[in-house]
Amino acid sequence: MIISKTPFRISFVGGGSDLPAFYEQHPGAVLSTSINRYMYISSHQFFEADKIRTKYSITETVSSLTDLKHPILRETLEMMNIQGGIEISSIADVPGGTGMGSSSSFTVGVLHNLYAYTNRHASKEQLAREACEVEITRLNEPIGKQDQYAAAYGGLNVIEFHTDNTVSVIPLHLSKDLSTELENSLFMFYTGDQRSASHILQEQKKNVDQKEKFEALKEMVALVYELRTALQKGNLDDFGQLLHTNWLLKKRLASGITNPDIDRAYEAGLKAGALGGKLLGAGGGGFLLFFCPPQRAEALRAALQPLKPFPFGFDRDGSKIIYYGED
Repeated sequence: MIISKTPFRISFVGGGSDLPAFYEQHPGAVLSTSINRYMYISSHQFFEADKIRTKYSITETVSSLTDLKHPILRETLEMMNIQGGIEISSIADVPGGTGMGSSSSFTVGVLHNLYAYTNRHASKEQLAREACEVEITRLNEPIGKQDQYAAAYGGLNVIEFHTDNTVSVIPLHLSKDLSTELENSLFMFYTGDQRSASHILQEQKKNVDQKEKFEALKEMVALVYELRTALQKGNLDDFGQLLHTNWLLKKRLASGITNPDIDRAYEAGLKAGALGGKLLGAGGGGFLLFFCPPQRAEALRAALQPLKPFPFGFDRDGSKIIYYGED
């Protein structure tokens, strides 16, 4: 039995600049952190050596990889040249389609697990790069690269996307006290909506050709470095205000990013004392993130009822193997 544990992520600013349609013309960047909510992947030798069994929302037992319906599992097993005799299961702390990069955490976690299964080592960079290959190149998903790198590396990082298709991960090291203060000032609320981001990202990809949208993304990239400076100086109020500025820019990128219910909840959060926030992921639903002084936390929760608070902390390790044994 082998078990991998791979974090989900929250992206603060710069989302959308990790799409090739943008960064192939202008360098992109995001500032994000992994959080202590995880995707767990387990693998085990299957008793039928000529078959593959996968367990996720459904159970599949197939004799050929081509018959496997789950696209990520099919492509990762093919990439790793595993043709049978394996059982793979997944458990997640957070449902998919909620803006925390769940599909990429799944892909990174499966790859990490299968490297251990085949007694091979893979670096964090390799896991992230090959997860991008699975999702973007092989499956042609209209997504960017930030989620794969955030899941593989873990921690608080500026992730840069270069015009030559390379990626740099630059850790941001905060003092323990400042990191704790930042954690205690971030609040998430579940909107109750799960959605596929594909149609929003497809529209956003097309919209990059429009000068107004392209300029908005350039402003969002500049905010990454302003936010990094604010954190390095310990200016957390600036952090909240920059989140707000990023959200206003993000709403201009595509039509489905927000809706009246999300806008009402966001405005209620600001009136209750939050300095800024955003909807996680491409848009349309999932989790609302707010930066709010801790002394205003109760007012924030009251203002956002009946949305469900979702407590979390920072993850610093990225994807790792947490069990490797015979049993």
